[in-house]
Amino acid sequence: MLTINEIFHSVQGESTYAGRPCVFVRLTACDLRCSWCDTPYAFYEGSKRSLDEVIGEVDRYGCPLVEVTGGEPLLQEDVYPLMQRLLSSGKTVLLETGGHRSTERVPAEVVTILDVKCPGSGEAEKNDWGNLGRLRPQDEVKFVVKDRVDYEFARDVIARHELAGRAAAIHLSPVHGVLDPKMLSEWVLADRLPVRVQLQLHKYIWSPDTRGV
Repeated sequence: MLTINEIFHSVQGESTYAGRPCVFVRLTACDLRCSWCDTPYAFYEGSKRSLDEVIGEVDRYGCPLVEVTGGEPLLQEDVYPLMQRLLSSGKTVLLETGGHRSTERVPAEVVTILDVKCPGSGEAEKNDWGNLGRLRPQDEVKFVVKDRVDYEFARDVIARHELAGRAAAIHLSPVHGVLDPKMLSEWVLADRLPVRVQLQLHKYIWSPDTRGV
């Protein structure tokens, strides 16, 4: 059984898959409390669903791209058979994870989008640095950047762990409505960082507080 917050069909707003239609399976519960979290409703809201129910609802959308997200999806044991069944049905599966839970058991074909927490999140001390050593060639790394301190933290992690040669993409995402994307872009250009400046596309298409998108 899984505790599911919501399942919906929308346009992917982040990662190298941004702009593509995608089915999102949002799992309930998170053991982090990031200062900039935009889905606090996923901390507690949700209902118990069987794997068959979840797979059936995903299949009804007829979409080949599925993201498993949260909350923190790796808190639930049945997330692993969920991802494997989605893969077995021919889906491309993305996993959005907060970076503080081991990705060791994530199926090899899944595209893990690893969110490395910066100091501005208030949760940087929770990062499981071993996850950077577990990156597969298709995996992507994301830093949500609140200010210059966060930017310099991300820049140091990218260099120290040689992420440019080990991840499929590195994303620096400004906290929406807090850090001006232009300022972040200027910092990236000045330092010639091998990253993508990432805007959350869904927050520009719809209102930033709209659910189910």
